[in-house]
Amino acid sequence: MSEQGFAAQLAEDLSQDDLRMVLRVFGDDVRRLTDALDAAARQGDSVAFRRAAHGLAGAAGAVGAVPLEQACRAAMAGERTLETAMVSIAEQGEAVLRELGEFLAGIAVVGSVGSIP
Repeated sequence: MSEQGFAAQLAEDLSQDDLRMVLRVFGDDVRRLTDALDAAARQGDSVAFRRAAHGLAGAAGAVGAVPLEQACRAAMAGERTLETAMVSIAEQGEAVLRELGEFLAGIAVVGSVGSIP
């Protein structure tokens, strides 16, 4: 992945409207699936945890959020305890959500003056 981040890379391939939709749906997926992961970890439910990690890995991979995808894949492989895996996934998920927020705010500002780079 280049230094510009996954959201900026998507901007190269998608229209502004499609980009906003993809990033918003992905942000919703990150929130929903990290909540499911947290609940499964608290309950000690490794099957539900791996299922949610699989879904989040797929969503992250689809948009190029590689560190989040890797954290999820490590969790699916059982390389860590559920609690340790959850910490790693939560950290990466928070980083992704920050990037999304900053990028979407930038689109709103750029879009208000007429174009997206």
